[in-house]
Amino acid sequence: MLVYIGLGSNLQNPLQQIKTAINDLQSLAGVTIITVSSLYQSPPMGPADQPDYINAVISLETSLSPHQLLDALQSVEQLHGRERKRHWGERTLDLDILLYGDQILDDERLTIPHPGMHERAFVLYPLAEIAPDIEIPGRGALQQILPSCPQGDLQQVDKISL
Repeated sequence: MLVYIGLGSNLQNPLQQIKTAINDLQSLAGVTIITVSSLYQSPPMGPADQPDYINAVISLETSLSPHQLLDALQSVEQLHGRERKRHWGERTLDLDILLYGDQILDDERLTIPHPGMHERAFVLYPLAEIAPDIEIPGRGALQQILPSCPQGDLQQVDKISL
């Protein structure tokens, strides 16, 4: 299944956290990374008393179910010392399933497409870089969504090669 994952970090060398996380994801059983967006810097979406974030989006092929993939992503977050101290607060690593094929899922553990992704420049612009023609289930074409989500302070800061 083709899946898109959002990555974010704003603690303990965020650039390195994202780069290391990509390597960690590549080593997961049942996961093959296909493409990686550039890295982007953005102000925090939540409390303003935290550092800026580094974000990226990757596409991958997986044989894992959505919930198996969620468990694997959460284990990688734990490897990076992820602590959940406050809603939308600072973090060493955040890994979100944005899209899982064209599936729509909403249960107690997981919502796909990721809720709010269509309103977040730090998700949409990296996604547009690697999948400009993608459709977001229940929302429409990415190219139709982008104009209603200004890039704002989002800045490309680095490129990654696999």
